[in-house]
Amino acid sequence: MEQMLVRNRTRGTIVAASAGLATSWWARLRGLMGRQSLLPGEGLIIRPCSSIHTCFMAFPIEVLFVGAEERVLRAAPAIPPWRIGPLVPRTRYVVELPAGAIAASRTADGDELELVEVQTSSAEGRPGE
Repeated sequence: MEQMLVRNRTRGTIVAASAGLATSWWARLRGLMGRQSLLPGEGLIIRPCSSIHTCFMAFPIEVLFVGAEERVLRAAPAIPPWRIGPLVPRTRYVVELPAGAIAASRTADGDELELVEVQTSSAEGRPGE
């Protein structure tokens, strides 16, 4: 799975140093199910996607709903397991993050994100795989 760095261009912060990119039907369906946690700096980008759920997950996540021009439409902190997330119109993709990542990167609604491909040599332990 392709790995991306997620940068908050507005604030000059790193949102996720290594976020998997889930674009296939199966990868988007699976998401983070089966994982026990996300480490700080990890994440999962699900594209296309406009809503999420945390069913079958073992830990809370935070989610950025991103629309046109890479703008954060909604930052949703600390969604516990077994919840249906919000449906955010005009969302093109979501970034799923470990608890605390939104505050740590100072990301807020309206911020502009940037995705940068990360060159990796190993596929082990990546989010969503």
